[in-house]
Formats: sequence, structure tokens, C-alpha cells
Amino acid sequence: MKCLSISQPFADLIISGKKIIELRNWNTNFRGEFLIHAPLKIRTEDCKRLKINKKLVTGAIIGKAKIYEVKKYNSVREIKADKKFHLASKKFCDKTYGFMLKNVKPFRIPIPYKGQLGFFDVDLHKTKIKNKEIVTDIIDEEYRYQWIGHH
Repeated sequence: MKCLSISQPFADLIISGKKIIELRNWNTNFRGEFLIHAPLKIRTEDCKRLKINKKLVTGAIIGKAKIYEVKKYNSVREIKADKKFHLASKKFCDKTYGFMLKNVKPFRIPIPYKGQLGFFDVDLHKTKIKNKEIVTDIIDEEYRYQWIGHH
């Protein structure tokens, strides 16, 4: 499955449904479901600006979402008009693409994983966790939780 690293606190804002546009300076043809990875780096200035003072998960896959469209921004004015959807600071207003997100699902149990730049492939059954039973248990638990939540 595809995965994208998104710095904290923005990864958390996405999985909580508060951020529905992810700004990037590159485009993608990818549409569909992908995993959200929270890298080790936390943008502390953005946490202060957004008044987020909770402990954020890092170094793990924390949820999933679906990209259904990519919005092309042609001016800073257009980016500022969507600020309530992407929550980016002024220094990120030079981005030209907005990944439109929906169907967000947070994972109750984060899956430790090392991120990469851009979209990267993740096979959860081949993670670097030594005990494969833990990975299977995490996936099974997450599946049961999501299945029960929808029935």
C-alpha cells in the first residue's frame, strides 16, 4: 500500500479530520487510499501556532486516508483562501498543489515504521518488527475495530 510521511502536528490534524488538504510543491497522479506516516520530526512552531500541546506520535504509521483529487493553486491568494482546510503557516504558501483528502481513519495502535520522501510502498507484513505475531495482532485488532465501528 502507498504511504506518505507528513510532519507532526499535520499528520495528527489529518487523522483527526481537521485538515483535509495536504499542501505539496509536487503533483501526483495517484488517487486512492494511502497510509499516513508521522516522521520523527515535530514542527514545534506549528504546534504553538495551532495551540497543540498534546503528545504526538512519531516514527509510526498512524492512520490512512484517500486522495480523491489534487487542486492546482495558481496564486498565494488561492492558497490563503483555503487556509482553514490546510492549516499551513505563511511560509508554506509557496506550495502549488493541494492533495484533497477524505475517508480518514486513525489507527488506535500506531505501527512503528521508518518514513521516506514522497509516496513509498509499505507491506505491513514485512515491517522490521522482530516479532511477526505483533504485526499480525496489530492488523487484526485494527481490522476488528474498524469493522465493528461500521456495523
